[in-house]
Amino acid sequence: MGKADFLSPKAIGNRIKAKGLQKLRWYCQMCQKQCRDENGFKCHCLSESHQRQLLLASDNPNQFMDYFSNEFKSDFLELLRRRFGTKRVHSNIIYNEYISNREHVHMNSTQWETLTDFTKWLGREGLCKVDETPKGWYIQYIDRDPETIRRQEELERKKKQDLDDEERSAKFIEEQVRRGRKGKEPEEEPVFTELKRENEEEKVAFNLAAGSVSSGPAKPSTSVGANALKTAASVKRKDTSLGAESKEKRKKSALDEIMEMEEKKKKTVRPDNWIRPNIVVKVITKRLGDKYYKKKAVIREVQDKYTAFVKLIDSGDKLKLDQSHLETVIPAPGKRVVIVNGPYRDVEAILECIDEKKFSAQLIIDSGTLKGKRVHGIPYEDFSKQA
Repeated sequence: MGKADFLSPKAIGNRIKAKGLQKLRWYCQMCQKQCRDENGFKCHCLSESHQRQLLLASDNPNQFMDYFSNEFKSDFLELLRRRFGTKRVHSNIIYNEYISNREHVHMNSTQWETLTDFTKWLGREGLCKVDETPKGWYIQYIDRDPETIRRQEELERKKKQDLDDEERSAKFIEEQVRRGRKGKEPEEEPVFTELKRENEEEKVAFNLAAGSVSSGPAKPSTSVGANALKTAASVKRKDTSLGAESKEKRKKSALDEIMEMEEKKKKTVRPDNWIRPNIVVKVITKRLGDKYYKKKAVIREVQDKYTAFVKLIDSGDKLKLDQSHLETVIPAPGKRVVIVNGPYRDVEAILECIDEKKFSAQLIIDSGTLKGKRVHGIPYEDFSKQA
């Protein structure tokens, strides 16, 4: 058995020494060879294979550097995405896990000299969110996967709908309580006073037959008692009739009040969704890059009330966007618009003039039964240019 055989002590020792990380100064990225000491690295640099690799790299050095830089960036971001997701983490922690792989691309073969330069570059390119603290640089991965973005938008939309439902139910309960308090008349609290008599020796007598109370000596009187009973009965009938009338008036007033409130609600209801086909909108999200930011498009189709299929006017590209990523477009005076929200929703009109101080416009309705009517104070977000 020779010294360099597979199971020889020397071969086993060499494998043990080669296991794990070695010094970066004795690593050749071109040949992807790790040397254990300075002498081995010097011998490798003088070898014929290394000289051939240097000749190939000298012909086009930028190509090799770009290749190594792209490999380093893609492996680094893939580790960050799989290991930490969108959590905020220190850049040194990610780098230490990255270099634990012996087959990784070393940073000294890329266009970045230090980890700080690489971290800043990730922030400038918009691949990650970076921030500097006294403890060092922290990094947070930005997930641009369309499926992840769609899932996040659905969660945000569901959360918004839940909040809206809670607010509506709370307002409804508050309105019911207020209406119940308003319908009841305030009850007068009884006032208790001390019983005082002018003459202490005078006796108090009760005439039960007449139904009246008198102070002084008891005097029998049948005619006065009968008259008192008739008077009390007539007063009671009047009180009952007046009470019935007042209750009927209260019922009518409460019913009228409810009808008026319902009419007001109909006038002031503003649905959450405003997008509709055949209107011109503007893309306001930066997630798609500068290519589509602030570009005008036409809505071709609306799905699930909040999702729009748009076609860009300039390039003709077709996109699927949420209504939160779009805004209305205000044309020049005299152009046709469509009212997308408010009491005149889905009505076509002509833009007459714009009030820049109040961020509103004056429109002339050009369709339906209200054709020719001039409406004032329509907010910018309630109408958009007609396609």
